[in-house]
Amino acid sequence: MKDVIDGNQAAAWGARLSRVQVAPVFPITPQTEIIEVLAKWKSTGEWKGEYVQMESEHSVLSAAIASQATGARTFTASSSQGLMLMHEMHYVASGMRLPLVMVNCSRGLAAPITLWPDQNDIMALRSSGWIMLFAKNNQQVIDSVIQAYKIAEDPKVQVPVIINMDGFIHSFTNEPTEIPSQSKVDKFLPKYRPKTFLDTKKPMSLGVPVMKGYTEFRSQLHKAHLNALDVIKKVGKDFKRSFGRSYGLIEKYKTSDAKIIFIALGSLCTTIEAAVDSLRKQGIKAGLIIIRSFRPFPRKEIKKALGKCNHIAVIDNNIAPGFGGMVYSDICTIVDNKKVANFIVSLGGKHTSRKDFEEIAKKTLKKKDLYWLL
Repeated sequence: MKDVIDGNQAAAWGARLSRVQVAPVFPITPQTEIIEVLAKWKSTGEWKGEYVQMESEHSVLSAAIASQATGARTFTASSSQGLMLMHEMHYVASGMRLPLVMVNCSRGLAAPITLWPDQNDIMALRSSGWIMLFAKNNQQVIDSVIQAYKIAEDPKVQVPVIINMDGFIHSFTNEPTEIPSQSKVDKFLPKYRPKTFLDTKKPMSLGVPVMKGYTEFRSQLHKAHLNALDVIKKVGKDFKRSFGRSYGLIEKYKTSDAKIIFIALGSLCTTIEAAVDSLRKQGIKAGLIIIRSFRPFPRKEIKKALGKCNHIAVIDNNIAPGFGGMVYSDICTIVDNKKVANFIVSLGGKHTSRKDFEEIAKKTLKKKDLYWLL
């Protein structure tokens, strides 16, 4: 069925349709509505899972790790300072190879305090060992939650997944969104049958202390991410066959003949698409590469999509003070940084318009002012 829902409702629907068994929760703006929707469904019996109210975000992820370790399909969500309070436990979840799924509603980090979004919170997890998927719109939120369980639970992966949406822009904006039927999701996403889990009848340890063997564990986690590159593509193709919507590691928009290519992720991409269309009407062949999977990082796919383009504008909705944009640094591992311009925009939700992106494209083509903090 199709309904007009916001991103928070989309995330909750993704969890419900995935038949999540446990959801440890703690409220924080702007993700609180996700857990409020789950609480409502729990009270009406529409969702049969365990709703566990915790005392902090650190406790939330600790409880999520515990429930997933016992073999229960687990979901949670957070935002901003809450995501930072969980930080220690993110490394525990990935190190224990637990296929849990969470949603983050990006919000600028204090201080000073803001309720509007940028992606510094989620970017703090880029080395945590979690698969990181970014949503462009609310449809991608619900679809990505469902796909995330199939990706995470794949025997070749067994790594937690976080789906990022931009707070307020996604979380509180209503869009027409297709809500898949439960029967279709059940066919796409089988019942969770973990091979390794804590069982009192067969005692074992997870996350054990190691000394000399630590390198091997980290190596295995890295290999799991490399495996995930193919698994994400396969799950995306399977999803298209079941639901008609296509997903991969990246999304290309008018790149085949582009002389200037934007690279970005998240909600800004919809505005950049409008800028690409406007630039082409002005005779400027622009294109856009949307990064969906930031970790694992799809080097091969991005490099192929860039082709021989010599003018690349990387749009960062984050900043590493003293360095610059974090997506920019990764792109410079693929192509000569002489071809790449970095533009840091919309920090704390500051509006960046279609015309701003058109100006960015023109400056990039002229190789003028190739670093902006807008």
